[in-house]
Amino acid sequence: MLSRLMNLLKACFRPRSDRFIHKNADTGGHQDGLLWYKDTGQHVNGEFSMAVVQANNLLEDQSQLESGCLSTHESGPYGTFVGVYDGHGGPETSRYVNDHLFQHLKRFTYEQQSMSVDVIRKAYQATEEGFSSLVARQWPMTPQLAAVGSCCLVGVVCGTNLYVANLGDSRAVLGRAIKETEEHLAIQLSAEHNACIESVRQELQLLHPDDSQIVVLKHNVWRVKGLIQISRSIGDVYLKKAEFNREPLYPRFRLREPFKKPILSADPSISVHRLLPHDKFVIFASDGLWEHLTNQEAVDIVQKHSRTGSARRLVKTALQEAAKKREMRYSDLKKIDRGVRRHFHDDITVIVLFLDSNLISKASSVKGPNISVRGGGINFPSNTLAPCTTPTETTG
Repeated sequence: MLSRLMNLLKACFRPRSDRFIHKNADTGGHQDGLLWYKDTGQHVNGEFSMAVVQANNLLEDQSQLESGCLSTHESGPYGTFVGVYDGHGGPETSRYVNDHLFQHLKRFTYEQQSMSVDVIRKAYQATEEGFSSLVARQWPMTPQLAAVGSCCLVGVVCGTNLYVANLGDSRAVLGRAIKETEEHLAIQLSAEHNACIESVRQELQLLHPDDSQIVVLKHNVWRVKGLIQISRSIGDVYLKKAEFNREPLYPRFRLREPFKKPILSADPSISVHRLLPHDKFVIFASDGLWEHLTNQEAVDIVQKHSRTGSARRLVKTALQEAAKKREMRYSDLKKIDRGVRRHFHDDITVIVLFLDSNLISKASSVKGPNISVRGGGINFPSNTLAPCTTPTETTG
């Protein structure tokens, strides 16, 4: 009887994120404290490696790798989809994107019978509209959902093309082999939307010429309206639709002056890259990684070691750098629990996609098994909303 009671208590007081860890072969990842990793896997165009480390009390980073059919119909095209969704203000938006963006992409791919920039842009738009509708429905019960958002980085390998789309400050970096040497050159593929970048501030000032406070230097950090660092996102509806920037939203999110046009945008920067035989891998990661590693440092770490465990190696190196900056040992940093850990580093998500030129040359018509992996191994019911008012609470 006592052992049954102890088991019940353990179940109730287990950290919330642990309750949703996938145990099936689909995910095939491993958990080591706050670190989840899948050291190696096979996608249609080569191998991959994934790792996620949690810092926030509720994991705000979400991610996925989908490989196989990129359409709702098995006729294809075939390829690989990677998504990294770095949430802020809570995990609700990044979870929503994880559940809906790829489904929208498959639908639009089927309608247009091909992969394209237009297909990706429509998938982003449909995801943004869907989340905005959710915010409107939840407004009477959960108004703070209007202040939750997510960066959104996507990569799609289809045929010999690599499409990279981005909102916010996550980043995709290509490792390209240099023929004359053993080295790999780091090439950034994604455009970023963070107010710390001068061109982003200039863009905002051009879009809002009558607003002298559109970007504000606050505590030595540039922020849009003094509130948020990124200028493009999914969600953050309180800065896109004025009807959600009022009571009962918390005062810290409410602007003094009403706005007539959206302050933030959900229009992604999208680029297309023709893959060449010396393009060896792409690192997709949330900004938690890039706070501690340069593009070239990350590429060198992947290139100089075996493919297996590449993502975990990058995360570990970033954590070692975070510990060093605080003059503490890595082993001591690992002992710090989620929530408190956020004072030392952000949630970090890394997906390393290796590119096999022989498989890529077979183009997008070759059928392969459908593979679906969620970073963190965490699968929340789609109707689950974390409490916005008490984000540190753990329920039994």
